[in-house]
Amino acid sequence: MLLVALTGGIGSGKSLAAEYFALCGAQILDFDQLAREVVERGSEGFDEILVRFGDEVLREGNLDRAHLAEIVFGDGIARKDLEAITHPKIRAAFEQVVSELEPAAILVCQIPLLVESDYPYLFDFVVTVSASEDTRRARLIKRGMKDYQVAQRMQVQASDVQREAIADAVLINNGSEDDLLRQVENLYEDRLYPIRLGK
Repeated sequence: MLLVALTGGIGSGKSLAAEYFALCGAQILDFDQLAREVVERGSEGFDEILVRFGDEVLREGNLDRAHLAEIVFGDGIARKDLEAITHPKIRAAFEQVVSELEPAAILVCQIPLLVESDYPYLFDFVVTVSASEDTRRARLIKRGMKDYQVAQRMQVQASDVQREAIADAVLINNGSEDDLLRQVENLYEDRLYPIRLGK
C-alpha cells in the first residue's frame, strides 16, 4: 500500500491532478468530501456546529456551507472552532478508509490543508500542485468567486513555498491541462508505481 498526499493552494488544480492520477490507476480520497460527510444532517459534527454557530448557518434544515464559509473566513477564532469540530472526525474517517484498502493499493489523498492542519499524517509521499497567484485567482473568479473571497481564502492558506518544502514532488500547473496530465503520468510511472513495488 502506498499513501500519497496531494496538496496545493485553492485554484492550483488539485482536483484535475486527482482525476489524472485516477486515470493512471490510483484510488482517490477527497478530504473535502470527507469534510462534508462528517457534518451531514443528523451527524455528531452537524450537532456540534449548531451548538457553536447557531441556526443562522442553516438553510432549509441543512448546513448553509456558503454562509458558514463567509463566517469562518472572516473570523480566525470561528475558523479554529470549526476546525476543532471537523478535523478529528475527518482524520477518523480517513483512518477507516485506509483500514479497508487492499494491500496493493495506491491511495492519493486530495488534502488541501496538509500544511495548515499541523497533524502528523503518515503519508509515504507528498505531491504539491503549484500555480502562480495570478493564474489561481483567474481560475477562481472564472468559477464565480468574488475577488474578496479569493483573497480571504488565500490569506489563511499556506504559501507555495511552505507546501513545496514538505513535498517529495511538485507539479507546476501554469500551463495547459495536457501539460499537467503529462506531469502526473510521469510521476506515477517513474516514482509512485515503482515505490509501491518496492523498487
